[in-house]
Amino acid sequence: MEIDFNKNTDGLVPAIIQDARTKNVLMLGYMNDEALHKTQESGKVTFYSRTKNRLWTKGEESGNFLHVIDIKNDCDNDTLLISVQPAGPTCHTGSDTCWNEKNNTNFGFFTELENTIAQRRESGLEDTSYVASLFQKGINKIAQKVGEEAVETVIEAMDNNDDLFLYESADLLFHYLILLQAKGFGLKDIETELMKRKK
Repeated sequence: MEIDFNKNTDGLVPAIIQDARTKNVLMLGYMNDEALHKTQESGKVTFYSRTKNRLWTKGEESGNFLHVIDIKNDCDNDTLLISVQPAGPTCHTGSDTCWNEKNNTNFGFFTELENTIAQRRESGLEDTSYVASLFQKGINKIAQKVGEEAVETVIEAMDNNDDLFLYESADLLFHYLILLQAKGFGLKDIETELMKRKK
């Protein structure tokens, strides 16, 4: 890895710190050549502190180290992207990130869909949507719908119509997300279970 530390007069390059699992950006710091080498050798992110004028390993006082998973440089060789496993909150304020955000897994559109399902569930009898009506009918009806959609997906999988297969697959996933919430779970719980099996 070649980093151009001479591009800036202070010999520092920005280092973007990203959670390897959630993909959230946790913080931004600066490194010189010595800080990068110490990071690579120790496996813990070490910055050059511009206020302390010395090397500074994140977590050296709090114990909230940033354990290195991977280090990449950008196309201009003057910025680092460091994937880490954080051992606690990253920000000195106690927040998960330096932007005062929770370091939760975000599944993009699926997280939006989960949130919509939760809102429809919480609205109760006032909501006349399909999702709200399923929750009102109870767990047996929701589980039955998942079973029906699973059968329809299997049938379409054995056919040659990809459009119908994708349509039924979307129906199955949608109803499964409803079932997960009816049981008090979400995609994050499934992620946790699958991660256990990875070991």
